[in-house]
Amino acid sequence: MGNYLIPANSKKSMLIFGLFNQLDLIIFGVGIGISLLLLMILPVDELVWAILAIAPGCICALLVLPIPNYHNVRTFIKSAYTFYTTRQQFVWKGWCYKDYGNSKK
Repeated sequence: MGNYLIPANSKKSMLIFGLFNQLDLIIFGVGIGISLLLLMILPVDELVWAILAIAPGCICALLVLPIPNYHNVRTFIKSAYTFYTTRQQFVWKGWCYKDYGNSKK
């Protein structure tokens, strides 16, 4: 006895609305704020200016979009960047682990 089962969604209670942390909401809010400011400043009668005005909000919304196996797209990009920019060293611990030191040059 004494085994405890932790629910899979136990970390969701630490998030705002069960999806976002504070930094996510700050990024999203800043993107929406910049988009609203650009909508007021730029002449949005033309399609190009309208797209440029709403682009910051759309980009920030995509960054905080939740995806499976990661918190959101931002954390996926951060993990991928770390994986490809850091030196990866995988130590062999298979059936011939004791021979690892002998085969090294």
